[in-house]
Amino acid sequence: MTAPFVSELRTSDEVIQLGEGAHALHLRVQVAELWDALRVDAAPSDSVDAVKHAALAKFYPDGISADEFVVKVRGFEILNESRGLAESGIRDGSTLLLSRRRRRPVK
Repeated sequence: MTAPFVSELRTSDEVIQLGEGAHALHLRVQVAELWDALRVDAAPSDSVDAVKHAALAKFYPDGISADEFVVKVRGFEILNESRGLAESGIRDGSTLLLSRRRRRPVK
């Protein structure tokens, strides 16, 4: 199965593997403040929180609190991140946007 085109746009060559098999969702995860994106392959039953933690670990290798970020899909915040990806309405090729919960002042 080939990955959807959207998951290959401006992403690094490395893919974070959370789920495998024929039913894995190919997702694009982007952090708004970094202007960077990566690809995550996850099972539809994996939680949104698991994808969020895996992506933040890659984007911020020195560590950062996941509570500082919200996950948005199609412009709407996912309020219950413990639910599965499919249960949250995330489909193959979706883009998850990680954005800071509170805006930071510009210096």
